[in-house]
Amino acid sequence: MKMSLYEDLVAAWVPTKHDWLRHRPLGEALVNKLGKQRMFSYCAYDFSFLHFGTSSEVLDHLSASDSALVGRRHLCSIPATTVSDIAASSVVLSCKIADGVSIGEDSLIYDSNISSGSQIGSQSIVVGMNVPKDSDNMAGNSIKFMLPDRHCLWEVPLVGCIERVIVFCGIHDNPKNPLRKDGTFCGKPWEKVMHDLGIEENDLWSSSSSQEKCLWNAKLFPILSYFEMLRVGMWLMGLSDGKNLHYLPLWRNSPRISLEELHRSIDFSKMCTGSSNHQADLAAGIAKACINYGMLGRDLSQLCEEILQKETSGVEICKDFLALCPKLIEQNSKILPKSRAYQVQVDLLRACGEETKAYQLEHEVWASIADETASAVRYGFGAHLLESSGSKSTLAFRNNNHVGSMDKPFCQQTVKVELPVRVDFVGGWSDTPPWSLERAGCVLNMAVSLEGSLPIGTIVETTNSNGVLIIDDSRKELYIKELTSIAPPFDGDDPFRLVKSALLVTEIIHENILVSNGLRIRTWANVPRGSGLGTSSILAAAVVKGLLQIIGGDDSNENVARLVLVLEQLMGTGGGWQDQIGGIYPGIKFTTSYPGIPLRLQVFPLVASSQLISKLQERLLVVFTGQVRLAHQVLQKVVLRYLRRDNLLVSSIKRLTELAKIGREALMNCDVDKLGEIMLEAWRLHQELDPYCSNEYVDKLFAFADPYCSGYKLVGAGGGGGGGLCLITRQKCHMCQRIKKHVREKPRI
Repeated sequence: MKMSLYEDLVAAWVPTKHDWLRHRPLGEALVNKLGKQRMFSYCAYDFSFLHFGTSSEVLDHLSASDSALVGRRHLCSIPATTVSDIAASSVVLSCKIADGVSIGEDSLIYDSNISSGSQIGSQSIVVGMNVPKDSDNMAGNSIKFMLPDRHCLWEVPLVGCIERVIVFCGIHDNPKNPLRKDGTFCGKPWEKVMHDLGIEENDLWSSSSSQEKCLWNAKLFPILSYFEMLRVGMWLMGLSDGKNLHYLPLWRNSPRISLEELHRSIDFSKMCTGSSNHQADLAAGIAKACINYGMLGRDLSQLCEEILQKETSGVEICKDFLALCPKLIEQNSKILPKSRAYQVQVDLLRACGEETKAYQLEHEVWASIADETASAVRYGFGAHLLESSGSKSTLAFRNNNHVGSMDKPFCQQTVKVELPVRVDFVGGWSDTPPWSLERAGCVLNMAVSLEGSLPIGTIVETTNSNGVLIIDDSRKELYIKELTSIAPPFDGDDPFRLVKSALLVTEIIHENILVSNGLRIRTWANVPRGSGLGTSSILAAAVVKGLLQIIGGDDSNENVARLVLVLEQLMGTGGGWQDQIGGIYPGIKFTTSYPGIPLRLQVFPLVASSQLISKLQERLLVVFTGQVRLAHQVLQKVVLRYLRRDNLLVSSIKRLTELAKIGREALMNCDVDKLGEIMLEAWRLHQELDPYCSNEYVDKLFAFADPYCSGYKLVGAGGGGGGGLCLITRQKCHMCQRIKKHVREKPRI
């Protein structure tokens, strides 16, 4: 029974192909098992399709001058440069290399265990080689294993065979080239090979066979004990001059196999199991070193996935690592973030099958991020916020910027704060804790009004009665008489948790500022829900700013931005600083953050020329799609990947910060087309960070807009509301009119 991986398997994910597939072999089973699965595709525009037909093509690709991004070391144990000679250009993957090993330039070593004294030449490929540590059998004869330049060697387990068979040939040998027509073995013509080794033609090929004689069907590779195979192998490769009398009869009298027979007899199950166990051992060694000597800088969840492939002891290894965690945290408590340490324990608990304990510990991860964020805003702030509102000890945290109690003759005060929304061009995610607490962040964004007005605002008024009255724009009201009742964690469905959190971060409650007077707080946001324009954070900034103005606190933009960062952690939504920065600072700005206590924010306003303003007014378009999706779940997934030190995520966010710097230069040069290109790349990176940030509807809109645009993206970090599109149209294309016309003609799109 045959099945096509190109047609049949893929057709199972395409509903329109199901009727056709059901008539194919295994078609019914494929439809039943895979037909209900959802597939998500991502077009990697910068990738090219590569197909390797030969070993030499693989090496050519890895050693090409434009292969700067080739990963040359992965999941491997390699000795120090002072006790080995491993070329920098060699590629070593899933290998354990002992001291005293030499590997030549541009060679590829994969899934192997190379013992001391082995020498591998340049431009060679070794796959699955496992030379035992105890090589006394070879040392007794003063023989070291050697593989010449431009050779391939691999070990293969065969069905019904205890020993793995060692197979080898020249990198440029074509197994199907006939004996008399350019046929070679180990880079030499067959005639020379047989002459040098004393081998007869009938030793390799049966005289009764009608097959054309070639390397493919030559009975060449002996099945012997491991070290005998190594010795005979080096003899066949021409490395044992003058020893034909010893090796020739050993080779002739041994059972031998051809490449053709070998490919029909490979024990794939044994090969896969051996490879999995080997990689699990390597992963365990790396994880142990990371815990014992390092700062948990590796993705332990990924390493655990490798370790759990080990047939019998994978879970036990993970349990041993889990037992090391308390000591690690104790030793590194001053420099290792608790959020990272807790996340490692969560991953190890899951690897050990302790799902309930892992779930319980997850709360500590997010609580630690909130505490670390609060501490980065102001020393001691984190512990202060998490204490009970009625605690007397909180008085020690008095902020000198506050004027103190409002317990004095009543005087009506009213503060109104109105703010714009923000459109981010590039850099989102680099502003989000814990990234921004540990690494520099860069964001390029712009404040915009909607239909000529500032859509987000609050009015804070003092009242002559106790308590706080909160009124939102849907006319919902909440009266809080006992302010000591306000304490995190807040219910995710609480519509007033934003204002409650603002009362906490401004320290109005803890400082006992409201003794005989009260507050009336009204909020509004005339922005479509889930627009991705930073509405929640900007509204929080407005409320915080209003409260600080009422009590005479520090209402500077930088202080407000940092307080909102803490506020969002208290709310449980998370989030970074870019939204509030985008709303409270006018115009276009490039903002950087630097880790420390306090977290430093530097805002660089871009003085927009009249030419740039004209171009943006003409070509910048923001479209609300009506697609609503909340950000915090997406944010949690991205934060989780960062806590795990996911390499792809880290490199993607680093690239976003670089793009923000490039975008700043583009705007300073009034190059709106370049800004569009940057937005396109940012959109692709956001799709890597969050594969669910788009949907079919949004993709259709972008497909329609693509011919008319220099660039586009969802506003926000890609996981925000997801409802707003930002597009940079091409010059004089009248995009707005085209979209309106298109929607009228095709309302379903």
